[in-house]
Amino acid sequence: MSEPVDTAAFTKDHPFPARVTENRLLSGAGSTKETRHFVVSLVGSGLTYKAGDSLGIFPSNRQSEVEALLGALGASGLEPVMLPKVPEPVSLGEALASRLALADPGRRFLQMLALRAGDPREQASLLSLLSLESLGGLPAWLEEREFIDLLQEFPSARLSPQELVDHMHRLQPRLYSVASSPRAYPEEVHLMVAIVRYMTNGRGRVGVCSTYLADRVALNAPTVPVFVSPSHFGPPEDGSRDMVMVGPGTGIAPFRGFMQDRAASGARGRNWIFFGDQRRESDFVYREEFEGWQDAGLLARFDTAFSRDQPTKVYVQDRMRERAAGLWSWINSGAYFYVCGDAKRMAKDVDSALHEVIAGQGGMTPAEAADYVKLMKKEKRYLRDVY
Repeated sequence: MSEPVDTAAFTKDHPFPARVTENRLLSGAGSTKETRHFVVSLVGSGLTYKAGDSLGIFPSNRQSEVEALLGALGASGLEPVMLPKVPEPVSLGEALASRLALADPGRRFLQMLALRAGDPREQASLLSLLSLESLGGLPAWLEEREFIDLLQEFPSARLSPQELVDHMHRLQPRLYSVASSPRAYPEEVHLMVAIVRYMTNGRGRVGVCSTYLADRVALNAPTVPVFVSPSHFGPPEDGSRDMVMVGPGTGIAPFRGFMQDRAASGARGRNWIFFGDQRRESDFVYREEFEGWQDAGLLARFDTAFSRDQPTKVYVQDRMRERAAGLWSWINSGAYFYVCGDAKRMAKDVDSALHEVIAGQGGMTPAEAADYVKLMKKEKRYLRDVY
């Protein structure tokens, strides 16, 4: 008999080498997005999770980017370098592949290049760029560039491998909201990931972790370092309580897990989802599952907003206003209100719509509505997982 696995053995500091057992495209033909469904096996890890938790993943960088940096440095990759909080030296190749972020060069790196530039024109250009700082233009210029851009744009600035890595940040794990419930899938985690690919400064860039999962992880190979990140974000412990879930785009991920959890536990509380994306035909992810729950009566209300399917864009916050009376009835009766997704715009717009619904339907002033929302947060009935 094998020894039992210590459930606390694998952590952020000691991740579990997991297997990705499924990688499939969710977005349909004609979509402007690439959204994928991944299944990560936890078999043999002893790790447990709850609906609403996140899975942390340590990615590695693209080999082509590592080789480009080595070429710009004139290095082989075997050179030893020291990293913060790492007692022993590691090879430059390993550091660039899996320990360090290859993006986000800062002002100090430009200063280093200016000091080392052997070409007077390059040095003058670097000093001119540094003068942009007083005008506020340097951050925007740097945002368009990664370390490889600067090394190739100013090739006369010769740096040692250690000098380069001293200016780089640690490659951080990425956290993804779990799109499954352990009641349904006790030994695997499902993820819904938007794959990031874009252009800046004439170069094709990628999201490090999203393309690591999509392009560089071999199926069923125990190579993906993962850990579970517990969250306050989860369905009510009392299964009789109603839930309203607002999750456009990949924000729908945890609510798939919530629904699996409620279905498996036999929770009697009502469920209402607001989901949105660009186009119904190409971006309606997990459609059969959600409509199946709706047909079975588990999903009492399901409102969608596909912004590009009509001349005037419609978003989840617009659907909330259209359903104001029913939404207020649920909230005033004690429903939990959840929001997941984009923090910059969507979450703020949904919060504004919530205040409007409460004020309008509850006959309150804006200040009274704000107090009501504060009470919801205090009672942990208004929860957000935004990024």
